[in-house]
Amino acid sequence: MQTIEFLAYLRSLDIQVFIEGEKFRCNAPEGILTAELRAEIQARKPEIIGCLAATHHQSRHNFKSLVPISRSRNLPLSFAQQRLWFLDRLMPNHPFYNIPLALNLTGSIDAAALEQTFNEIVRRHEALRTKIVMESGQPVQVIHPTLTIPLPVLDLQQLPPAERESRARALTIEATQHPFNLSTDSLLRVKLLRLEQTRSILLLTLHHIVADGWSMGVLMNEIASLYPAFANNRPSPLPELPIQYADFAHWQRECLQGEVLATQLSYWQQQLDGISMLNLPTDRPRLAAQTYQGARYPLQLSKSLSLALLALGQQEGVTLFITLLAAFQVLLYRYTQQSDIAIGSPIANRNRSEIEELIGFFVNSLVLRTDLSGNPTFREVLSRVKDVALGAYAHQDLPFEKIVEELHPERNLNQNPLFQVVFALQNAPMTALELPDLTLSPLPFETETTRFDLEFHLWEPNTQTGLWTDSSEGISGFVIYSTDLFDEATIARLVEHFQLLLEGIVANPEYQIAQLPLLSKSELDNVLVKWNDTQLDYPQDKLVHQLFENIAHQHPDAIALVAEDDRVTYQELNIRSNQLAHYLTKFGVKAEVLVGLCVERSIDLVIGMLGILKAGGAYVPLEPTYPSERLNLMIQDAKISVLLTRECWHERVENCDVRVICIDKDWASIDRESEANLACQVELNNLAYVIYTSGSTGNPKGVEIEHRGLLNLVFWHQHTFAVSPSDKATQIAGVSFDACGWEIWPYLSTGASIYLVHDDIRQMPDRLKDWLIEKAITICFLPTPLAEQILLLDFPKDTALRILLTGGDKLNNY
Repeated sequence: MQTIEFLAYLRSLDIQVFIEGEKFRCNAPEGILTAELRAEIQARKPEIIGCLAATHHQSRHNFKSLVPISRSRNLPLSFAQQRLWFLDRLMPNHPFYNIPLALNLTGSIDAAALEQTFNEIVRRHEALRTKIVMESGQPVQVIHPTLTIPLPVLDLQQLPPAERESRARALTIEATQHPFNLSTDSLLRVKLLRLEQTRSILLLTLHHIVADGWSMGVLMNEIASLYPAFANNRPSPLPELPIQYADFAHWQRECLQGEVLATQLSYWQQQLDGISMLNLPTDRPRLAAQTYQGARYPLQLSKSLSLALLALGQQEGVTLFITLLAAFQVLLYRYTQQSDIAIGSPIANRNRSEIEELIGFFVNSLVLRTDLSGNPTFREVLSRVKDVALGAYAHQDLPFEKIVEELHPERNLNQNPLFQVVFALQNAPMTALELPDLTLSPLPFETETTRFDLEFHLWEPNTQTGLWTDSSEGISGFVIYSTDLFDEATIARLVEHFQLLLEGIVANPEYQIAQLPLLSKSELDNVLVKWNDTQLDYPQDKLVHQLFENIAHQHPDAIALVAEDDRVTYQELNIRSNQLAHYLTKFGVKAEVLVGLCVERSIDLVIGMLGILKAGGAYVPLEPTYPSERLNLMIQDAKISVLLTRECWHERVENCDVRVICIDKDWASIDRESEANLACQVELNNLAYVIYTSGSTGNPKGVEIEHRGLLNLVFWHQHTFAVSPSDKATQIAGVSFDACGWEIWPYLSTGASIYLVHDDIRQMPDRLKDWLIEKAITICFLPTPLAEQILLLDFPKDTALRILLTGGDKLNNY
C-alpha cells in the first residue's frame, strides 16, 4: 500500500496524522489505534511527513487558513447546513433530522452542576447558540452572544414502578420526536427524568444542523471534564476554543472555488456519470413523497465469523470496512441484479486539527459506486471496492450537498438523490462514563424515522488494544429501514442473507459473486424441492364442463350465477349452455376448433364459455371494448371461424371473415335446440381456451391452455383456498384477463355461487366494501392496488371474507 493510500486508509478510520509546529501528531478515537497500526505509522513516519509536507505546500496555494472571522457580517451556512435548512423549509415540523441521546444516570446527581455543565458547553460552542434566519432572501447563522438553557427535572418517583418505566419510555420517545423550529428554538434540549433517588434518565436532543455523531463524542468528553469540576466548585478545566463552526462554514465556502472546486468536481462528475438508482425489491410501491417513517432491526455476527472477516481483509491488504462494504455491495447486486451499485457512506470530515474539538455539522456523505459487472470473484471485488474508496477519500473535501448542487441529478420527493442505501462501520458505541459518584450509560430506545430506504450500521467491539478478547461478541449493529417500503420479516430475511453471504465469502473468497451462497437450508429446500414438488393426484376422468354437469344434476336448484337482480340456477345454466352447444355443432365446432367469445362480463359470458366447451371447441375471450383493429388482429391470428357475441358488439368485428352468432338476437333459434348434455368428444390434451397477452411489448400473442392444465388449476385452487358449495365468490376481472377463468371454473365445478360485480362499483373501494358485506361474499379476487385499499377499511368483526390477489396468492383472511 502506497503512502497516499495508507493516509486515506487512516482518514477512513477517523485517525488524523498532521504536523503541528515541528511535531508529528496523531489523533484517533478511543480503541481504534491498534498496536499494529501504531507500529506501521511509526515505520512510515518519514514518508508520511514528506507526504504531509507536500500536501501542506499544495494547500497553501489551494486553501486559505482557517481563522476567526468578524461576527459583524452575515454568517453563511455551510453547504451541509443549507441543504438541511432547505429540507426543513420543504417539510417543516418533522423530527427526522433530530439527534437524540438518552443516558441512564446512576448515583448521586448534582442537578445544579449538571445544568451548569450544559450551559458552559453552550457558551463554549457557538453552534449551540445559533439560529437560522432569513436575511435579504438568504439563510444565515445568527449567533446569540449568550444563551441559558434550562434543565427541567420531571419527578416520576411517586408513580408505581411499572407505570414509572412506561412513562419514562413514552417521554423518551416524545423527546426524540419533538421537532425544532430552526429560526426560534434553542437547537439543544435537555431534560432530566428522576425515577429513583439514585437513578435518573437524561434526555438530550440536538438538531443535525448544529451537530453530528462526532459532536456527540465531543459533548460527552466535555461533560466528563466539566461536571466533576463544577460539582466540586472548581472552574472549567477546558481551554477556550480558537475556532468556531461559523468560521469553518465561511472557510469552506471561500476555499471551494476556482481550481480547488474544479479539481474535486471533475473527479465526482466522472465517478458519478450515468449513475443508476438501485431497484431494490420492496414489499410496497414507493410513495409519491417520503413519510420518513422507519424502524430498526438488530444485527449480530459471531465472534468466529468476525475474526475470519478481519483475517481475510488483512490477507488481502484491505480494512475491515472495505471487506464488509464489498460484501454488502455483493448483497445488493444479488438482490437487484444490477452491476452498478452505489451506496452512501458517512465520513467524519474532520481532517484539520482546529475543528476536532468542535460541536457542529461536519460529517460528509461519500458516494461509493462500484462496478460489479463480469461476475468477478470476491477477491476481485475487494480490489475494486478498495480503489473506489481510496478515490473517494482523496476527494472528500467536496461536500455531498455541493455535488448535488453542481451535478443536478434528478430530484424526487420520494427518494434521496444519488443513493438510497447507506453503509457505515463505526467505532464501538459509547460505553459507560464513570464520574465521581455518578455513572452515565447509554439507554437504547427505538427510533421511528429514516431518511433512506435502507441503512446498515455496524461496529466492532470496544477495546483499547484493537484485539478482541474472550468476552468480545463480534461485529454488531442494526439495520434502519423505511416502513413505507419494507416489512420487518423482509429485513429479517435480508439480515440472514447477509450473514450467510459473509460465511460463504470467508469460506471461499475465490468464488464468483453470483455463485456465493445466499439462501438458508430451508429456503434452498423450498426452491429446489418443495416448490418443484407440483405433482398432484386429481381426477382426470372428467373435464371442467362435465364436473359442472355433475353439480347441475346433484343440486339443480342451487344458485350458480347472480348478476344484479338476475339469478340463474345450476339447472338453468346447464340447459342454456347445452342448447348453445348443440347449436354450435351445426357450424362445425368440435375438438381443436377455436371460437371467439366477444361478450362483456355477464351471464351470457358464462353460458358462452360452457357452451363452447360442451360442443368440444376452445373459446378465445375477446374484450368487446378493445379497438376494432386489435380484435380483428386476434381473430385473424387465432384463425377463428365462428364468433359468439352480442348484437351491440357486432359492428366492432364486421370486417372479419367469420361466422357471427349473436347470443341475444339468435337466441330464438338457439332455444329450439336440445336441452340434453352432449357426449364428450374431447380429451385432456385438447385445447380448452386460448388467452391473449396484453401486447404491451409488441403484438399480442395467444397462449394455448389444454384441458389438463385447466383441471390442474381448478383442483389446486379448490384445495388451496378451501372452496366449498356454500361459498359466494365474486367475478371482477375483465373478460380478456386470465383471472376471469380463475373466478369461474373452480366455483362452478364445486357448486358455489358466483356474483358478477357491476362495473360501477368494482373500482370504488368504499362501495365495493359495502356490497361485499351486503351480499355476504366469502371469496373475492382483487387486483393488488384495490386489495390494499380495501384492507384499510373497517369490516364488521364477524365478516367471513377471504381476499385473494389476482395472482392467486391469499392476501388476508377476515
